[in-house]
Amino acid sequence: MLVNGEGKIFVGQRFDSVVEAWQMPQGGIDPGEDPWTAARRELEEETGVTPAHVEKIAETAGWLSYDLPPELRAVLWKGRYIGQRQKWFACRFTGTDADIDIATTHPEFKAWRWADPDTLPDLIVTFKQDLYRALIAELGPHLTRPTRAPTP
Repeated sequence: MLVNGEGKIFVGQRFDSVVEAWQMPQGGIDPGEDPWTAARRELEEETGVTPAHVEKIAETAGWLSYDLPPELRAVLWKGRYIGQRQKWFACRFTGTDADIDIATTHPEFKAWRWADPDTLPDLIVTFKQDLYRALIAELGPHLTRPTRAPTP
């Protein structure tokens, strides 16, 4: 979960999606790789954002999961999986929009934008919406920076 200075979240529209659905960057963990290292690698592979522009601010206490609808199980991942189990991190984006480049070596997104956390689940494919709601509920309090009280 890449969060900008306004508390908005990066979402991309996948090339392989036939509907106008958005998602946050995500991906698999390579053998011997820890989840935080995998998250930074996947973020860079999908968005061009380097680890130098990412500051971890929170992570989910455990793993979250979703199941694919039955009609997609045979189509996605060559029928080998019924869903995914995921570990999520909220990361402060310390760069500028110019540091985001979705035209990566193996592009996954055809468009990107910043989304408000309150409306994020509505942008996602229906079978992932509950996971995104749980994610926002758990990590949402960490998304905005605390402000200083005004000097009297």
